[in-house]
Amino acid sequence: MTSVREKIGSSGFHRTVLKNGSPYCYMKVCLLDQETRLNAVELKSLIITGLKDLHGEVGAALPFDVLKFDEGSLTAVLRVCSGGLVKLWSSLTLQGYYQSQACAFRVLQVSRFNL
Repeated sequence: MTSVREKIGSSGFHRTVLKNGSPYCYMKVCLLDQETRLNAVELKSLIITGLKDLHGEVGAALPFDVLKFDEGSLTAVLRVCSGGLVKLWSSLTLQGYYQSQACAFRVLQVSRFNL
């Protein structure tokens, strides 16, 4: 973590900007279809399919990990490289079907720090 300090004018005001050098972002997501029962492997496959549909083969190769998955509430914590956050988030938002059933993801929380 780096810090940038700068003095503005003669008022003695200091602005401090903290930059986080974390290479990963963490997302807490929830699958809204309560009728669907799946495990962590099936969830990852569903997300990869969504990435491939929206961003092609390059999107499907985006590295991400399912760190935690609760099968009861269908809530997961995902880790993705910072550069791939927008691609993953957009594919989750536009995901509409799982095994011919309507479903949707809700992004509950995003952080640079582990959730």
